[in-house]
This record gives sequence, C-alpha cells and structure tokens, in this order.
Amino acid sequence: MPERLISEAIQPVADSFATGGSVVGEPILPGQFTWRKQVYTVASVLAQWRETGRCSHGSREQYVRKHWYHIRTQEGPLMKLYFIRQPRGKRSIRWFLYTVEDAATDAPKT
Repeated sequence: MPERLISEAIQPVADSFATGGSVVGEPILPGQFTWRKQVYTVASVLAQWRETGRCSHGSREQYVRKHWYHIRTQEGPLMKLYFIRQPRGKRSIRWFLYTVEDAATDAPKT
C-alpha cells in the first residue's frame, strides 16, 4: 500500500509514556496518541532515526532537529511520526504524524 502524506499534529495520551530506558536527550515515544479524534496505540517501533541541521548562528556544529519513528499500530496502519526538538515561535506542538500506510492483510482477494 502506498504511503499517504498527512503532516498533522497529534496529541500524545498523557499517561501512555514509557518510564525508564530512554537515552538522555531523546524524547519518549508515547504509547498512545490521538489523531482525528481516534486513539492509536503503538504496537512496535520498526525504525527510528534523527534529522540534523547546521547551527543557525554560523558555527559548523550539527544539531538534532527532529526525531523520527516508523511505527506499527495495534489498529493496523503503519505510521511515521516525528518530534520537533525546538518548535518555532510560540507553538508548543512537538509531535506530528507525517505519513500513514494501511497494513496489507494476508487474506486472499476474491
């Protein structure tokens, strides 16, 4: 199934964050989040990576801008989420759903 571009904010479920085991400076992936009034549960993390960018003040240092997660949900869809390290302006939204891919089923087509 092809990925569909979404690029919308999601709302993490407050009590769903894992405790312990996170690397210092890494965001904790919520175990559940709400998107378009539906709650999704993270079943597994298929991949994760970081997006970096140059310092905005002219040095040659690289800074982590986004943390990406490719996940499988208990509800079926595969999703790519990202966390913005430093949101611009007064925005406090940091978690976004980037793409959705409906999971293929193993059922034969008739």
